[in-house]
Amino acid sequence: MSFRVLADSLGWIAIVLGLWGTYVQYRRVIRQGVEGVSLATWTLFAFMGCFWIAYGFVVHSIVIISGSVVIWPFQVGIVYRLKPWRAWGTIARSFAYAAICCAMTTILWGWQAGVYGTGVAMAINRGPQIVKLIRHADGTGVSVATWALGATGALCWVIYYESHGLWAPLVATAFAGTASLTIAVLALWRHRQVLESIETEVAFARG
Repeated sequence: MSFRVLADSLGWIAIVLGLWGTYVQYRRVIRQGVEGVSLATWTLFAFMGCFWIAYGFVVHSIVIISGSVVIWPFQVGIVYRLKPWRAWGTIARSFAYAAICCAMTTILWGWQAGVYGTGVAMAINRGPQIVKLIRHADGTGVSVATWALGATGALCWVIYYESHGLWAPLVATAFAGTASLTIAVLALWRHRQVLESIETEVAFARG
C-alpha cells in the first residue's frame, strides 16, 4: 500500500471520527442538557463548515467536502439546542468573526489565505470552551470523547493534507487539533475532580 493510498484512507477515517465525535456531543446535549456547552464555539463550527465545503469544491476533494457535509446537521442541531434566538449578540459576533477570518481573507488574498484565516478561527473558536473549563470546576456538558476524537481526526487530516501537498489546511488543522486536545485534557481533569468530590462526600457521609 502506497503512502498516498494510506493517507486517503486516513482522510475517510477522519470523517468517521468527526461524525462520531459530533454525534456524541449532540446526543449528550439532548440527554444531559447544554450546561457547559459554548454557543460561540458551535456556531463557529457550523459557519466554518460551510467554508470547508466550498474549499473542498475548489481543490476537487470529495474527502474534504464529505468531512463537513456529514457533520454539519449535527452541528446545527447542537446550536439549535443552545437556543441561539436568545443570544443574537453571540450569533452576530460569531458570524462577523467567521466572515472576517474566512470570507474576507479569501476575497482579498485568495483561498490559501482564507484557509490560514480559518485555521486561526478554528483554534481561537475553541477558546471559550477552554476558558470555561479553566474558570469553572464543573465540566458538565463537555464530552471528553468528542474532543479527543476531534484531536485524533485532526491528526488523520494532517497526514491526508501532507500527502496531497495542501500545506495551508495542514497548518490550520494542526492548530485546531492541538486546541481540541487541550479541551479534552481539561475536560477529563474537571470530570475527575467532580468524581473525586462525590466520592469524598459519600465517604464522609458513611463516616
